[in-house]
Amino acid sequence: MRQPTPHGALRKLDVLVGEWEMWAAGRSVGPVRTEFGWVEGGAFLVQRADVGPETALPDEWASHAPFPTVALTGYDETAGDFSTLYADGRGVARTYRMQLTDGVWTQWRAAPGFHQRFRATFRDGGDTLDGGWERSDDGELWRLDFDMTYVRIGASARRSGGGSGGCVS
Repeated sequence: MRQPTPHGALRKLDVLVGEWEMWAAGRSVGPVRTEFGWVEGGAFLVQRADVGPETALPDEWASHAPFPTVALTGYDETAGDFSTLYADGRGVARTYRMQLTDGVWTQWRAAPGFHQRFRATFRDGGDTLDGGWERSDDGELWRLDFDMTYVRIGASARRSGGGSGGCVS
């Protein structure tokens, strides 16, 4: 069976491809193994995350931890941005809009009573993403839900001259 032809805008997401450790809530949650990879010949980017035996989940997280999670992102040429379908181990399913522009990754959704937005900035040559999720009841008054950091696995080897990896300019 033939593969679809990926839209050229999807190449912006190459900087996410690979394996990452995700940390949240002041690094009290993590590491959570996160992988980004292309599916359907590069027409979609899939993100999978799950806990492992080394993952710390404080009590306030353990009772509602979403893991495992999966997100599938594709490009919407009419809107000029990306759409992400998300599902998790709690049975939660959501749709987000997404952009990756000038080294800043954003996601957002407007839902009655529970608006969300995410913003993270690349640093360390593209091997670290620092940001967080915010929430709002009305879409106007926002508060931090939790901070989040992604660290590319093997990043220290790349920075010291070994290995290879994506870089955000």
